[in-house]
Amino acid sequence: MTEIDRSFPSRRTTSFRMWSAEAAPPGRNGASGGVRRRTGAALVAGALLLSVTACSEDGADAPSARPSPKVSAPSVKPVPVWRTAPASIAALGDSISVGFDACTVLSDCPEVSWSTGTSPKVDSLARRLLDHPAGHSWNHARTGALMSDLPDQVDAAKAHRPELVTVLIGANDACRSEVRAMTPAAAFRADFTRAMKKLRRSLPRTQVYVAAVPDLLRLWSEGRKNPLGKQVWQLGICGSMLRDPDDLTERAAERREKVRDRVKAYNEALEEVCAEDSLCRFDPGVFDYRFTERQLSSWDWFHPGVRGQGELAEMAFRTITRKGSAA
Repeated sequence: MTEIDRSFPSRRTTSFRMWSAEAAPPGRNGASGGVRRRTGAALVAGALLLSVTACSEDGADAPSARPSPKVSAPSVKPVPVWRTAPASIAALGDSISVGFDACTVLSDCPEVSWSTGTSPKVDSLARRLLDHPAGHSWNHARTGALMSDLPDQVDAAKAHRPELVTVLIGANDACRSEVRAMTPAAAFRADFTRAMKKLRRSLPRTQVYVAAVPDLLRLWSEGRKNPLGKQVWQLGICGSMLRDPDDLTERAAERREKVRDRVKAYNEALEEVCAEDSLCRFDPGVFDYRFTERQLSSWDWFHPGVRGQGELAEMAFRTITRKGSAA
């Protein structure tokens, strides 16, 4: 207790400090003493107020009068929903989509097209998806078309404003007279990208189904089993792959493998470009499908016959009606 007492100033010292400015200490019970006490208290309070005000103006710990800025959450772009029941269809592509050699020799047969055909033998996408396929489906595919022709087909289709566009194209880019005449993979990709951008500018809500280019090496291995088919091939069908079908030398095998590799590069381009579009679905099943000569045309053993068209329709239908996002 002795140390504590020494740490505090004495009553006499306190009184001296409070009234040091006065000439003499006030009386113990006088009125002037009370006034002076109140005046001193007011001076102390004023000094404290000024001190607090100064801290508020200059100090970092003073509460701010400004409201905190509101941080807005980043906007999330909604992902378009894939519609499994489109009301209209337009087909783009090559001879496969117009049923070439499926009904008669060297002729288109669009009624058996896997995409927009009307024949019950095929049960096309249009028949499966549309209430009135004849009036709500259009076929702008062309026999012999290359990928470079696809942008023009988009121009033809956009006037109908279809809800679904089907694309099967690329076999002709690989099926040339010689391997060196095949469309370069970079050019193929560029043409497909151009077509997709053109389609999206004109038809922002149209869905796109893209089928893979078929496996031409499997076409050779299955079609060569038919002697008549091999004779037809000698007329100049897909020379890069089908020329000299019975030549099993290493050189011939290398030639065919180059064609297959190019088709794989085409399909890689189709898949990657399609993946950049939120309303595009790529279907690798056409390349992977283990078809036999029974699905091939009995006129050229190259194009799909009626059975083959039906298989294409079934694969496309499964992909298009799969629930979920486009991917």
